[in-house]
Formats: sequence, C-alpha cells, structure tokens
Amino acid sequence: MSILKYTDPGMDEGLEDTTFDIANGIGKMEQLQFQSNPRTEAAVRTILTEIGEDPDREGLSGTPQRVATMYAELTAGYHVDPQALINDAVFTVHYDEMVLVRDIQYYSLCEHHTLPFFGRAHVAYLPHGKVIGLSKIPRIVDMFARRLQVQERLTQQIAEFMEKATDAHGVAVVVEGVHMCSMMRGVRKENANMVTSALRGDFKTDARTRAEFMELVGHGRSRG
Repeated sequence: MSILKYTDPGMDEGLEDTTFDIANGIGKMEQLQFQSNPRTEAAVRTILTEIGEDPDREGLSGTPQRVATMYAELTAGYHVDPQALINDAVFTVHYDEMVLVRDIQYYSLCEHHTLPFFGRAHVAYLPHGKVIGLSKIPRIVDMFARRLQVQERLTQQIAEFMEKATDAHGVAVVVEGVHMCSMMRGVRKENANMVTSALRGDFKTDARTRAEFMELVGHGRSRG
C-alpha cells in the first residue's frame, strides 16, 4: 500500500492583479488569471450602502474591486476543464493495493451564506490497472472546492470524478471541515468539526478494506 501526504505549498500566489481568462482546455488552477467584474463591483457597492457604510470612503473605495476579484479566484473551479485537468496523467501500472493521499488542504464557500468552510480531504482508490498522477488528486479536490458548495456534495463529487477518471475497483473520500456559518453566526459552535464520507466499489462492499482506510485517515480509532 502507498500512503502519500500532500502539503499545500500556498495557493495561487500573485494572481490577484492579473486578468481573468475563462479559456477552454484550462486544466490547472495556476493557469487561471483573475480580474474584477463591473457587475459584481456594483453589487458589492450596493451591499456596503445597505449595511450603512459609505463605499466611497478611503478604507472602502477599493473594496468592491477587491471583493469582485476575490470571488473570481474563490469560484475558479467552475472554469477548470476536468478533461484537461487529468490530461495524460493516467498511467498503466500493474498495482492493485490501496493508494491514499491524505491531508489535502482545501478552502471553499458555503452556498447558503457564502461564508468559508475549510479543512482537509483524504482520498483513496484501489487501482484497476491504472494509476493517476499524484498532483492530480489535490487538483481534483481544488476544482470542486473552488465553487459554491456544501460539504456533502463536495465529498460526493470528488469520489465520482475519481471513480470515472481511474476506473478503480473502489474509491473512498473523507472530508473534514469547519464552517464559518456555524462559528460566526447562528449556533456559534467554535469547535464543531464536520466529517463526511463517500465510498464507492470495494470500499463500500468490503468491510476490511473500508476499515483499513478509516484507520489510516484517523477515523477508525478513538481520539484522545
């Protein structure tokens, strides 16, 4: 079995002031570039006015443009071509043991309040004569996370895409997340940590395989 730990080196640094190009065939988030949108800027100005602020005062005069550019970046997953993302990175390899990439950091926006939720994803699969390049798995997580999401759907989308891309015997995904919508407002539970899972193929039907995966990502044993 292979266990690979991925550490996010810093997401898309230096892209804030470049132009946003929605181009066909873009398969990497790093290839996308971002700029403001006049309609989004106008909407942000309206919000600032409606909450009682002056969008023309010194501290806020550039905020509509900055927020519009930020949303372009945080929702960039809509503009990544899934086929270009995996490209030629599926290789024929005679290996049928579990491959696990764990501790993939992600950041997303909850579709209910557009507040952030973030955490780590753990993705495993059982190869069926083919393996996928290591860097592609964190990119798949990123592609779906950079959209308006709920954690349950995010987890399912990662699993379904991995299953189709690899034709694996099984796919397992666990996503852990903390949600600002429940920490900053509403119930205000600061220590609540949501865990979701999606199991496909042998991970769903074989209890031993499922238990091994859960143990490796830290959910098969009690935590002190």
